[in-house]
Amino acid sequence: MLNQETIEALAARLDEAERTKSLIRMFTREYPDMTIDDAYGIQRAWTGLQLKRGRVIKGHKIGLTSKAMQNAVGIAEPDYGVLFQDMFYPDGGPVPYDRFHAPRIEVELAFILKAPLKGPDCTLFDVLNATAYVTPALEILETRMHRVDPDTKAPRKVMDTIADNAANAALVVGGRPFRPHEADLRWVGALLFRNGQIEETGIAAGVLGHPANGVAWLANRLAAQGEHLASGEVVLAGSFTRPVEIVRGDTFHADYGAYGSISCQFI
Repeated sequence: MLNQETIEALAARLDEAERTKSLIRMFTREYPDMTIDDAYGIQRAWTGLQLKRGRVIKGHKIGLTSKAMQNAVGIAEPDYGVLFQDMFYPDGGPVPYDRFHAPRIEVELAFILKAPLKGPDCTLFDVLNATAYVTPALEILETRMHRVDPDTKAPRKVMDTIADNAANAALVVGGRPFRPHEADLRWVGALLFRNGQIEETGIAAGVLGHPANGVAWLANRLAAQGEHLASGEVVLAGSFTRPVEIVRGDTFHADYGAYGSISCQFI
């Protein structure tokens, strides 16, 4: 386990990397015995730095929800990060490309809570009952550290991603909000277009069999830290497409069929 002084120093490195739009070396190269608990400790310390600057927490995101991604990084559970109010962009509007260094985009569903969710025994049914509505969402991923080490060519580990706020940077919500009992959420699907050409397709069952399972997992995971999901929070339940690289000028459009569409342009 890393000591608190080291955790705070690594959080400060991430903070500086984000503010300067630069990439730092993955932490596991310097601390190969770093644990997942260490990584969440760094994330919490980084979050504390953001709160001191006046940023406001508006929700959480869940990542690594597919079996394929979990197998790729060698873990058996998802990860999570924090959503700040200034990460949200309106549907159909511009997103400033200069805010990011190497962004990617994923297709998801967002749950907007009308009641708190607390673990350790939160279930899918608790999530459905606590959700005011579900809406299409696009998550914009970012990294503050190298995804591949420039010297060893080794990929970053899950501990690096967790420390880096689960690679979250921004999101767009839109489409047609709907109540969770109005649809079988497993079968909500989307087509993702970039500049008019289809890039990805997927259905929400790719998220742990049902996207509400991810939200229940998060509530139970937070309980171990004495935390919970609050009423009014937005929870990104996890991607059901692979991440797509973004370049300046790209326009993305996600068609959710009966649940509307959502789009954004990187300028």
